[in-house]
Amino acid sequence: MRFKDIIGHQAIREKLIQTINDQRVSHAQLFTGPEGNGKLAMAIAYAQYVNCLDKQPDDSCGHCASCLKYEKLAHPDLHFIYPVAPTKEIPSKPISINFIKQWRNFLFQNNFYVGLNDWYEAIEIEKKQGNINVYDCNDLLKTLSYTTYEAEYKVMIIWMVERLNHTAAPKLLKILEEPPDKTLFILISEKPEQIISTIISRTQIVKIPKIPDDVLQLHFQNNTNYTTTEIQKLCSLSEGNFLEARRLLKGDDEVSQFLFFRNWMRMCYAINFKEIKSITDEFAGLGREKQKQFFSFSLKIVRDCLLSHYKNDRILILEGEELDFIKRFSPFIHRGNGAEINELFNSCYYHIERNANASILFFNLSLKLTGLLKVPQPADI
Repeated sequence: MRFKDIIGHQAIREKLIQTINDQRVSHAQLFTGPEGNGKLAMAIAYAQYVNCLDKQPDDSCGHCASCLKYEKLAHPDLHFIYPVAPTKEIPSKPISINFIKQWRNFLFQNNFYVGLNDWYEAIEIEKKQGNINVYDCNDLLKTLSYTTYEAEYKVMIIWMVERLNHTAAPKLLKILEEPPDKTLFILISEKPEQIISTIISRTQIVKIPKIPDDVLQLHFQNNTNYTTTEIQKLCSLSEGNFLEARRLLKGDDEVSQFLFFRNWMRMCYAINFKEIKSITDEFAGLGREKQKQFFSFSLKIVRDCLLSHYKNDRILILEGEELDFIKRFSPFIHRGNGAEINELFNSCYYHIERNANASILFFNLSLKLTGLLKVPQPADI
């Protein structure tokens, strides 16, 4: 992975390169930012540049012995840790190295732009919550106790470090406090507020923002056959999230979420408890990450409904069934209940993330919505 393959973030690339050229490489760095912005791709490109044997002014060479191994993610001094969980093949004490073949294939198939839910699906644990466990941290300590094979720096990339199990945190903290010589830790996080403060305090933070719309548009113009109008709509809906843009290109997830939401709202408004129970069972059957994605989608629908009251231009990017639904549904989401509904969806997202019982959560939410959707729209002031 080279810097040239990353979408946008030119200033961050230049800053990272400068730290290497100035020999100011911090031993522990935290790459943080929203989903789909290329944090992992940036980390791998950075690691490759650190160990490149023929560094160019703006990128790694791509042809030296080190780069060739990095391109295959097979360099002996490049290591990864990522969330895992027991599977049929590995029923207990799973560690990242058990999944290294799937991990490499996963990154290559997705051009290094990946999300947690996609990873869970790749290793068939989508109905579980993966984490970075104490066994992985023990393996990390063992791996880093060895000297480097051939590179200047031994690199340990920890993806989604917020998934670190609380029993494993002290082990990671210890090695960050007393790192082996010439070892580079790159921690990657989408939710740094969930990382214990003592770990954050041992790192240099690199904030990577979402991808600007114009940069994302240019990427899709150069790599797809969609029209300019279609690409503009795509980039506006994805809000700088490359993963979301890619999902929208496929269309299936967005359509299924929309249909599920529309049917659910109809059941809640009609106070059809039998159907609500049925759709609750359907929701509970989804994996945790898909449940979270659905609540994120629901929040977008609420926002679109509220914006439609003020004739906001964003509504113009919708079309077809979605636009028709928003126009019809928006009278039921207004300033009299919108804030409360928004808070309910945010709260459900939070509790799903913490392993709440999905059936109870969704059914209780549905019961509350049966009342909130009947709240009359207040008169305009």
